[in-house]
Amino acid sequence: MSSGPRLDRRLGTGDAVVIGLGSMIGAGVFAAFGPAARAAGTGLLLGLALAAAVAYCNATASAQLAAQYPESGGTYVYGRARLGDWWGFLAGWAFVVGKTASCAAMALTFAAYAVPPAWERPAAVGAVVALVAVNYRGITRTARLTRVLLAVVLTALAVAVLAGFTGAGADAGRLVDWSAGPNGWYGVLQAAGLLFFAFAGYARIATLGEEVRDPARTIPRAIPLALGLAVATYAVVAVMLLVALGPGGIAGSDTPLADAVASWGWAAPVVRIGAAAAALGALLGLVAGIGRTGLAMARTGDLPGWLAAVHPRHRVPHHAELALGAVVCALVLLVDLRTAIGFSSFGVLLYYLVANVAAYTQDAGSRRWPRALQVAGAAGCVVLAATLPWTSVLAGILVLAAGALYRGLRLRRGRA
Repeated sequence: MSSGPRLDRRLGTGDAVVIGLGSMIGAGVFAAFGPAARAAGTGLLLGLALAAAVAYCNATASAQLAAQYPESGGTYVYGRARLGDWWGFLAGWAFVVGKTASCAAMALTFAAYAVPPAWERPAAVGAVVALVAVNYRGITRTARLTRVLLAVVLTALAVAVLAGFTGAGADAGRLVDWSAGPNGWYGVLQAAGLLFFAFAGYARIATLGEEVRDPARTIPRAIPLALGLAVATYAVVAVMLLVALGPGGIAGSDTPLADAVASWGWAAPVVRIGAAAAALGALLGLVAGIGRTGLAMARTGDLPGWLAAVHPRHRVPHHAELALGAVVCALVLLVDLRTAIGFSSFGVLLYYLVANVAAYTQDAGSRRWPRALQVAGAAGCVVLAATLPWTSVLAGILVLAAGALYRGLRLRRGRA
């Protein structure tokens, strides 16, 4: 990698876990269970278990790679180092482009919960500007704000869980109503895909590898711990929703957590505040992760070199973050990506597929988990990709083709 300006190692294990949790317990926990229940009924619990298993395999790959290559960029760096430049580029390109769309989606999701419809786009732009400013001031500021947002989200979820379990319509018998799953195992796989994308933010810790203290020790501890806490949170919420609403009630709602607290009238605003905070937390983690991946790609020439600048005082990739903020603000003002980012899901699976293949090539001295987990993780990525709508797969392929064309032209220009 480039020997240019480096980022400072300021994050400990607690900071890394918080950033990972803030990325995973995002808006998905408030929105993903409805589509998952429509696909699998009560089988959404099986879908969650399957998603957690695939995520664990992917997390072990990211953790042991980050310990060996403690630099910014995540799988972009690992793919280049272990498999070749093109593998790394495709993973990095899919991440940067797909997650940039996700940034716009999270900003609009926040605004939908926080302000009236007429003010949504200005509020979304304001959120992007504010969070880019926080990231600009240094990674420790990012970690502090993530702690605050995460506390708000967990408080809202605690209120929702308590209200759901004690509400007048709560019925534990709904947990065994397996007849509510209309699509069989295919529906379970679809639910697994939806829930996997909802909490697949654990790699955010790996993308910050250059800013973590003692990365060989910290990252392999922080990633599984953050993932375990996130999965436990999703599991408790899933069980509560089934008890409070049943699979049919979840499937028929776009806001199942709000419906679950209906008997506690004062709790609905708490859930809305929690959902807005969750969207902000996810957006904050995305800005940090994309900025570091953009930095890594710029260092090698896969993105314009201007993006490789590191702020002399705050030690952040400030050019990459400012450029990202400008692009996301433009997307927020021009288009609504909340329902048009299927290619982001495709990109996430490609990203983790490359991570698993790269981790499989590590030797015994760098390995912390058995290779079988990487085989299972790669297979899981392929299986979940097969459940995506064909339009999402096609959009993902087109995005990758555009990236390959861009890199090919840059390489040809460099040889000229």
